[in-house]
Amino acid sequence: MTELLPDLYQIIAARPAKFVFGWRDGIPVRNDEFLARVAAWRNLLRHTEGKNFALFYTDSIEFAAALLGAWHAGKTVWLTADTLASSCLALQASVDGFLGEFPSELQPIAPASAQVQSADDFIALNSAFVGLVVHTSGTTGIPEAIPKKISQLFSEVVTLEALFGEKLGDASIVATVSHQHIYGLLFKVLWPLLAGRAIHAPSVNFPEELAQTLATSSCALVASPAHLKRLPEHIKWSDGAGLRAVFSSGGPLEIEVARKVEKLLGQAPIEVYGSSETGGIAWRQRVIGPDDSWLPLPGVDWRIDVENGLLEVHSPHLENDAWMCLADRALASGDGRFLLMGRSDRIVKIEEKRISLVAIETLLLTSELVTELSVVVCDAGPDQRQRLAAIIVLSDLGKRFLIANGKIALNLRLRSALVGSVESVALPRRWRYVEQMPINAQGKTTHSQLLALLEQAPRSPHLCMLERSEVRVLLQVGLPTDLFYFEGHFDIAPILPGVVQVDWAIKNASQYFDMLPQFRAIHALKFERIIRAETQLFLELMYDIEKGSLSFRYYSPDGQHSSGRIIFTAGSSSR
Repeated sequence: MTELLPDLYQIIAARPAKFVFGWRDGIPVRNDEFLARVAAWRNLLRHTEGKNFALFYTDSIEFAAALLGAWHAGKTVWLTADTLASSCLALQASVDGFLGEFPSELQPIAPASAQVQSADDFIALNSAFVGLVVHTSGTTGIPEAIPKKISQLFSEVVTLEALFGEKLGDASIVATVSHQHIYGLLFKVLWPLLAGRAIHAPSVNFPEELAQTLATSSCALVASPAHLKRLPEHIKWSDGAGLRAVFSSGGPLEIEVARKVEKLLGQAPIEVYGSSETGGIAWRQRVIGPDDSWLPLPGVDWRIDVENGLLEVHSPHLENDAWMCLADRALASGDGRFLLMGRSDRIVKIEEKRISLVAIETLLLTSELVTELSVVVCDAGPDQRQRLAAIIVLSDLGKRFLIANGKIALNLRLRSALVGSVESVALPRRWRYVEQMPINAQGKTTHSQLLALLEQAPRSPHLCMLERSEVRVLLQVGLPTDLFYFEGHFDIAPILPGVVQVDWAIKNASQYFDMLPQFRAIHALKFERIIRAETQLFLELMYDIEKGSLSFRYYSPDGQHSSGRIIFTAGSSSR
């Protein structure tokens, strides 16, 4: 089958014209419609000067057509995770043009509609052709460009089909991750193209949409650890009868999350370990027992460098036939499997001292006040010397401590966990507490996102759940003094705007109740006392399932501050 892979267009063209290539807004996209778009892109780009083109589409079907059309026009496609100004500026130095949904000032191009052309007009792709340039996720620094040959990409999808194809059968592909990253590209676009599985064009952004999709079709879910971790338990998930598999990649999945996914969706996640540089390396599915070991993918060889304990791999997914040494430490665990023991590349120099960010994070995670964190290097202070910053998700105990004692006391408490174990220059100088880590469309927390958090005023309060029943939740609310919504409202005595209070009530209620999707009205809205940063605040939420109404009230020891009743109705979501 490998020698046929460059003839991907021929494989697709051999399918019936009315074959359902994919789904867009609940409407089937036929195979001949997709092939017409491929031809349109090919015809446009073969008459466009330049070799390298950046491609961005949120719609996976149009993205697939543009990608295949560009390859058959002899163009190398550069992928970007987003179209932010900084990303576009970096691309401009490397590409000759932009395709798809880029800002208008970049003059992106796209073809008009076209008729299906004869498959004979499409010759086989050169397996050595560099068809793609992807970027590392940027979780530890500036993303790096990684070229990919056609042979590398399709050797990987052949491996996936051989290993998991029988399990998936004719399942359609649903994803919470974007195809603009190598994981989403392989699992949501290239593998379905080869195997003839229907693609759901948009990524699923909301749990309610995901639950509805999984309940109405035979499908496989392509997700990330961050997305799976955030699956709400209050939503009525299906029994998993139509779900063939759940894939997860981009980082290790905590065993508690894997168990939760299996309970909610009826499928134990299949985790795939790899990277932009290496492609897929190994997989695991922890169904029984706590076994954390990884089994290499077919065709992948591995060994451990005895001097530094680092994993080395050799596979057809690499650029050449050489062994590649990774930054992951590993141990052999028997039966051809290995255990991952953490990364070795997060060593930084602060004032000429070598400091392990992983070691600092490990020490802080021993505190019962912390559930998740990242330590990053930043410029802090007027001298702009490099220092460390800690971005932390607190446990319920940590939230209660913060609300009761304040940020300075919490900083000192956590700092004490490091004193005596790390040098003084390694103590974080900045501390930022967040409700959850930021993630991008690939489910990754990037270095740039973490740095941006340090520069932005917080937009969320510190919340601690005190009581919960099926229809009622009581939250303690801590208001940071530097909260974004205090700025300019008012300068002398900042207060919390009423519209923010209503928004927080709705957002938090959606985390605990299976609410109707569409806002209809708000009744009995009252603002009785102002809310300042130092207010010892509580938020009570009550949801009437039969009436679809959410009642909320903010109160403190001084009395009630605000209240209201928000009415929701069934129907298509306003989002």
